[in-house]
Amino acid sequence: MHVIHAEWTKLRTVVSTPWLLFAAVAVTVGISATVTATAGNRLCPTPSTCLDDLPKLSLTGAQYGQTLIVVLAVLVMSEEYTTGTIGVSLAAVPRRWQLYLSKAAVVTAMVIIVGSFGALGSLLAARRVLPGAAVGAANGDHRLSLADEPTLRAVYGTVLYLALVALLSYGVAAVLRDTAGSIATILLLLYVAPILTSFITDPQWLNRIEQLSPMLAGLKIQATTALDTLPIGPWQGLGVLAVWAAGALLAGLLSLHLRDA
Repeated sequence: MHVIHAEWTKLRTVVSTPWLLFAAVAVTVGISATVTATAGNRLCPTPSTCLDDLPKLSLTGAQYGQTLIVVLAVLVMSEEYTTGTIGVSLAAVPRRWQLYLSKAAVVTAMVIIVGSFGALGSLLAARRVLPGAAVGAANGDHRLSLADEPTLRAVYGTVLYLALVALLSYGVAAVLRDTAGSIATILLLLYVAPILTSFITDPQWLNRIEQLSPMLAGLKIQATTALDTLPIGPWQGLGVLAVWAAGALLAGLLSLHLRDA
């Protein structure tokens, strides 16, 4: 607990931390509200035939707010190598696994808090803008309530998704030990699959990409409608991201143990 407290103090006193956290929430809520405002069913024969998956739509901003989470999680590890303070940290905490897991716990807790603000703020913003988009309560926006089980799962699933992205980023940073290289690697890992799906037309390959991509599979946790048509289920998709994160964490821990500080 002393190590966790020290890492918490270290992270919260870094100047960039509050700005990154604020930006993550602002981007998530702002983009979610903007995208949700485009929803409407004026041209639908009946509201139920073409209404969007509103909970998923209202949480769209998480796809973009996660970039700030990536930066924060990478800096937690890479910045110590950049400044050379990793030697001081290891001198204070000789058990490397203890230092490594304490950092991971702190960044995870912080991302869960920030992710909760972002997800709940997005849901609240969606409830405010949907009436202006001609989506009344009778047409489905009553589902944007935490009393609705699929909506609740989409919200806390989004928070878990962001926490796993943070752990994935943290593990990669522990391996690469370079801020720019780590951020670039994670962003490529997250966003290259959605780009590929724009060009690939083979259904089998599209399904494989969506089942294996950490971002596309992980974000299935937001889906609340037509679940039987998804290439992978919501919890299974989040499990794929969890495997990616666990692999990165293990690689980072081994790297810390086997290489010089």
